[in-house]
Amino acid sequence: MSSQTTNNRSDWSASQYLKFEDERTRPARDLLSQVPIQNPKIVVDLGCGPGNSTAVLEARYPEAHIEGIDSSPDMIQKARSVLPSRDFSVQDLESYAPAQPVDLFYSNAVLHWLKAPTRLRVIQNLIKSQPSGGVFAFQVPDNLSEPSHALVRETAEQGPWAGALRDMDRDPFQSPQEIYDALKPLCSTVNIVKTEYYHPLADHKAVIEWVKGTGLRPYLDPLTSADKESFLDRYLKALKKAYPISVDGKVLLRYPRLFVVAVKE
Repeated sequence: MSSQTTNNRSDWSASQYLKFEDERTRPARDLLSQVPIQNPKIVVDLGCGPGNSTAVLEARYPEAHIEGIDSSPDMIQKARSVLPSRDFSVQDLESYAPAQPVDLFYSNAVLHWLKAPTRLRVIQNLIKSQPSGGVFAFQVPDNLSEPSHALVRETAEQGPWAGALRDMDRDPFQSPQEIYDALKPLCSTVNIVKTEYYHPLADHKAVIEWVKGTGLRPYLDPLTSADKESFLDRYLKALKKAYPISVDGKVLLRYPRLFVVAVKE
């Protein structure tokens, strides 16, 4: 997907996120292709965003009862308009508890927004609630060291807005070893894959539009209009130095992602 389940942030924008719908939905399809369960009765899309990931689930499991939850009212409103026959609700992932056993929990680009100590505990608790053979599948960006995100932090630290943007960094996700060790005692199998996508974007401004939909938003929200403009101008200049222009005039955005598919013991 993906919208994010977060705390203490203003609402997320479905329209901004969907500017790159095809690129953002591809990992959702790739994640689902790794899910072994064939005929789940109950499926929950954790952090369903505007419903693009839920539509992928619906296409594979048309007979299943599929629910989507997200902390963003704007995302849920969009998801309901796209898939009116499915159940969507505004819920926070940290406090969410399923009303009945869930055969497949599926999470596309959401769990990285939880604080590091909370993430694995949330996953473990949801897996414990599943029946034997249930599947917990998720993918998260693994891109904090990429220029697109490192330069956001660098820009935040260097301008007059530095004080307002202190401690905005996202916690790095746990390593594959930490994930495996946390989930394997509950699961018969834990499969972990890391891959890199390369997205050809129109230009450097398109990189900004991409990051605005997710990682850049928390940095822009606290700023005045004038500071936002200055921040984005400085960020754009840094991006132009970091990303070369391709032969066709486009900018190639590298985007690493981590995929995990765990099957309940």
